[in-house]
Amino acid sequence: MLIAMSCALVGDLTCLSDSERKLAKANQHLSIDQNELAQVRQAILAGDDPLGDAFLQMRTALQRRSDGAVYTPAPIVESMMSWLSSQATPARVVDPGAGSGRFMIAAGKKFPHAALVGVEMDPLAALMLRANLQVHGWAERATVLVQDYRNVKLPACRGITAFVGNPPYVRHHDIGEFWKHWYASRFAEFGIKASGLAGLHLHFFLQTRLLAKQGDIGAFITSAEWLDVNYGSALRHLLIDELGGLALHVLSPTVEAFPGTASTAAITCFRVGETQVPMRVRSVPTLELLNGLSKGQEIARDKFQTQKRWSIIVHPPASHTSGEIELGEFFRVHRGQVTGANNIWIAGEHAAKLPDSIKIASVTKARDLIDAGENLKCTQALRRVIDIPADLDEFDRHEQRNINAFLAWARTQGADRSYTAQHRKTWWSVGLKDPAPILCTYMARRPPQFTLNICGARHINIAHGLYPRQQLSPEALATLVAWLNKNVSTDSGRTYSGGLTKFEPKEIERLHIPRLETLTA
Repeated sequence: MLIAMSCALVGDLTCLSDSERKLAKANQHLSIDQNELAQVRQAILAGDDPLGDAFLQMRTALQRRSDGAVYTPAPIVESMMSWLSSQATPARVVDPGAGSGRFMIAAGKKFPHAALVGVEMDPLAALMLRANLQVHGWAERATVLVQDYRNVKLPACRGITAFVGNPPYVRHHDIGEFWKHWYASRFAEFGIKASGLAGLHLHFFLQTRLLAKQGDIGAFITSAEWLDVNYGSALRHLLIDELGGLALHVLSPTVEAFPGTASTAAITCFRVGETQVPMRVRSVPTLELLNGLSKGQEIARDKFQTQKRWSIIVHPPASHTSGEIELGEFFRVHRGQVTGANNIWIAGEHAAKLPDSIKIASVTKARDLIDAGENLKCTQALRRVIDIPADLDEFDRHEQRNINAFLAWARTQGADRSYTAQHRKTWWSVGLKDPAPILCTYMARRPPQFTLNICGARHINIAHGLYPRQQLSPEALATLVAWLNKNVSTDSGRTYSGGLTKFEPKEIERLHIPRLETLTA
């Protein structure tokens, strides 16, 4: 029915692409109630997006995520348009992933004389886009390209082109080798090394630079993980010079910029070729404080050139005062052991006959520490990890028979062929680390949970263990854990896709803490 409604609103279907025409033909037998058609038209003219809303209901969240179809809330669209209008009056506005046209419609209102170009691969979304443009009376000044943005060629434009939108987020796993090679080779033309691990939204930044000319402007909203991860380095280099980054607004993880996803968002503003003016950065706690993207602290461009992680620029760590030290001066931090196959090595019914001595109480999920709070006192609620020693001679005949039967089953499950198993001295020996006096989570949409390991549990690679470099009293450990839980924020970590904040072992070691004598005084 959505297809038929969109076609009815478009009216003249001769403008459709082949893929849109195929959809229209398959639904031509459906009749549309004229009252309903009038209501939808009225809602569109009132500034709503009934077609896009229906699309989001019709497609599952999983389908939309795989296609990168996440539609942008109105306050974000409005703020990005306000920023564009503060920079220039563009002759053309291009949305590289137009969807139902939320940015296109806003651009049509903000810039009444600009040509509108919407690029959209999904033929249904393209139909909705055409319908919205037609209702507003802008079909004559709009071009809808139903194709991959990376294949787009734009005609020359005398005035400024503004690129704006929400480039689709598709993980590198779903990007073909042809496009990964394209990404690396085109970046190489700018003297920048690029990784094949980059998501599709980073491809859109590159294509925008390839299409744009000096002085063109743009604003994209994307997930914020590229600020810190290694595969985001190519985009960070591009923004310093070629793409001309002007501002970076990072939304709080609690702001639902992409409804239905757990993702931290960043709005990047740029003017192609800008290399001199400082970049403005800020953290935005609520949508209401976007303020047309007019706020922010100016940071010299050379700081962006020398800083590998840009989230540190947005959220600078507290200064290191004379009364502080780094946590690493007192602790070595180690990630927990990798099992290689949790479904095999975390005990369940398949391990019922194994000796209890090799089923070790372990922290196997972050929730174990979050639920325990500052003190993990008991192992009763923890799962067990199977940790079989390399030498089986210490077991009696009955135990050896049960262990060998388990190992034979594990082989049928491929446990001996995992990368981790093949790089262990003995494929079946997980080799859990000694109990760490303090454990902490390292990836979540919240600060790390630091927990005293009173019961002596082991941990796998969902947590870090803090091992003292010198003997510390139980009182000192408890005081430190309480201080860390109160004072460590997500600002000290790095943001990844999905809005997760990750703390690598070295980042935990670099945390600033008061001197222990101050804590325990």
